[in-house]
Amino acid sequence: MATKATNKKTKVNIETVKQANITENINNLVKMHYQGKEVEVELYSKFDTIRFDKQTIIDWYKLNHLGRKLDEKAALYLKMAKGWSYHASFGGHDGIQLALGLTFRQNKDYLFPYYRDFLTSLAAGISPEEIILNGLSKDTDVAGGGRHMSNHFAKPEIGIQNVSSCVSNHSLHAAGVARAIQKYKGDEVAYASFGESSTSEGYFYEAINTATLEQLPVVFIIQNNGYGISVPTSDQSANLQISDNLTGFKHLKIINCDGRDPFDSYRAMQEAKEYAISGKGPAVVHADCDRIGSHSNSDRHELYRSPEEIARVAHRDPLMQFRYHIIKNGLATHEELEKIEAENRQIIFQAADIAEAQPDADGTTWEQFIIPDPHYLGENFVENDSDKPVDHISMLHAINETMKYEFRKNPNTFLWGQDIGKGGIFNVVKGMPEEFGRDRVFNAPIAEDTIVGTANGFVRYNEDIRVVVEGAEFADYFWPAMEQLVESSHDYWRTKGQFSPNFVIRLASSGYIQGGLYHSQNLEGSLITLPGIRVVQPAFADDAAGLLRNAIRSRGVTLFLEPKFLYNYKDANTYVPEGDFMIPFGKARIRREGKQITVITYGTAVHLSLHAAKELEHQGIDVEVIDLRSLAPWDKETVFASVKKTNRVIVAHEDKIIGGVGGEIVAEIQNNCFKFLDAPIERVGSKFSPVGFSKNYEKEILPSVEDIKNAILKTLKY
Repeated sequence: MATKATNKKTKVNIETVKQANITENINNLVKMHYQGKEVEVELYSKFDTIRFDKQTIIDWYKLNHLGRKLDEKAALYLKMAKGWSYHASFGGHDGIQLALGLTFRQNKDYLFPYYRDFLTSLAAGISPEEIILNGLSKDTDVAGGGRHMSNHFAKPEIGIQNVSSCVSNHSLHAAGVARAIQKYKGDEVAYASFGESSTSEGYFYEAINTATLEQLPVVFIIQNNGYGISVPTSDQSANLQISDNLTGFKHLKIINCDGRDPFDSYRAMQEAKEYAISGKGPAVVHADCDRIGSHSNSDRHELYRSPEEIARVAHRDPLMQFRYHIIKNGLATHEELEKIEAENRQIIFQAADIAEAQPDADGTTWEQFIIPDPHYLGENFVENDSDKPVDHISMLHAINETMKYEFRKNPNTFLWGQDIGKGGIFNVVKGMPEEFGRDRVFNAPIAEDTIVGTANGFVRYNEDIRVVVEGAEFADYFWPAMEQLVESSHDYWRTKGQFSPNFVIRLASSGYIQGGLYHSQNLEGSLITLPGIRVVQPAFADDAAGLLRNAIRSRGVTLFLEPKFLYNYKDANTYVPEGDFMIPFGKARIRREGKQITVITYGTAVHLSLHAAKELEHQGIDVEVIDLRSLAPWDKETVFASVKKTNRVIVAHEDKIIGGVGGEIVAEIQNNCFKFLDAPIERVGSKFSPVGFSKNYEKEILPSVEDIKNAILKTLKY
């Protein structure tokens, strides 16, 4: 951006002002002609243009005007029912959005805009045609081919990230990619933009905490227009200037600016960028804005704003302020600006003609990009059948050695979580901080949303990066991170395959350790309901190694559930093949062949089922036990083949029966194998209750060998 220092302001050209029909009155109001009509403007800002050359100022005005005309075009499309079913105007945010978009460096920085960042996106490098493609949900929309909401602009190929509608959750993604910038010693900057009301979200403060703790190169832009839809800032925060809430954070540079004024906003953005690049820490730019219109097309602001307030913000229209100061300072005449404005309208007409001719989003392609293909699909896969007792290792040891192997193989692999610095709460990552250093294996704050959200951001820096996180010390504590898991589950689909969050979430799961509430619960029943993620739960050491290796090397998100009881359970010990041994996702294993009845199971319940089958063998009952290993996806082919052979089925898992994985399996069997069933399908699982702490509670609530035996006998007697 061209600038030049001078000590003299441009003289006011009186004749130019007269030509523009600008008249002033005693209330600091001016009247001027714009697009053939007289408009009233309340002067509130100096719009100090002295540091900028004439061409830069004119170019900025042209961009600002183009954005506003596109914004009006969006509203017109909405009225015509041709598209833009969601439209949030940026009018009143002009200055900060222009400055943010111009500060962003294409193909270098990372920009996380929010739904109102219309002008930001245009100034950052999304063309008018691409803006319209997004608004009309066209198949060629560069944000995601119509898969995401209109007015959610993105262009991943140049660094403008596809952000969801979950306000300010991308603050953690920005902190995450800034962490990667720091680790790789880059000079990029991450920018996260949002409205003031979304800073009430807890994960915004988690992002600030992480960024200041690690002094990350990230800039948070708060566009404060005074309302969260209809909720005024006074109902959101004790401090109406939201940046005042952040004054206690060390290393954080807070910069306040007039978000209507592009020059003051640009000053603030440049200062923030330089501070972030310096390595001193993150910056917050708080921009005071107006919301000229309603929150969005579905909102009626006249229901909660007075006519006087609506009129006042309309009179302070930043575009009209910009136009007035250009003319008053003699930088361009009224006629010259009208020529620019006419050119902009022509640009929009041409862009609209091209965009409207493009094909609509193709809903029949919904199955594409739900989740990336895994690294290992299972070609020439051979199960580990070695039974060398001398070489058996525990599941805990297998997980530890697998991670070390992968970290040695790929230097772009990272691990963080709570208590990682000491080797993890269960010593699963023992020795890793020492071997790989604190740059790659390190502690995270006790903030599960942060752990997962920063992983989502970190992997954006490089396609070769793989992150393994302990999502929580115990799976029961993972719930705060569910918001980020949901976000990550549809990143690949939402972007039409342009971004895949490539990380593994390890969770110490399940009971039988007398852990009680928050230490013995099961989550998989909830997790498998999310399209776009994998969920696995091994029952043996070799399966843990093979599945974890595939998970780490694969693109996409994998939930790796580790039954705590099996970490050092001798029956789970196995020989683990050396090297690149992997197990494909969605491939079950028949742990015991049988002809009379099938038990479908996974995790700790595999061992309960094997014990039950062995005890029933003495009664002449022949039980087949299938270990699913992978829950999303799960192996329907192996299950259906077994059902057709035995004609009787039990589904056994440690999780609750109500809402558990078993319900989905039963439904699929009923739908595909009903005619082969000789008895109703029986389910075994935990009681519909939290798992209590006392051993007596645990014994009553969690499933047992006897429970599985009784279910088998009941089914065989039918």
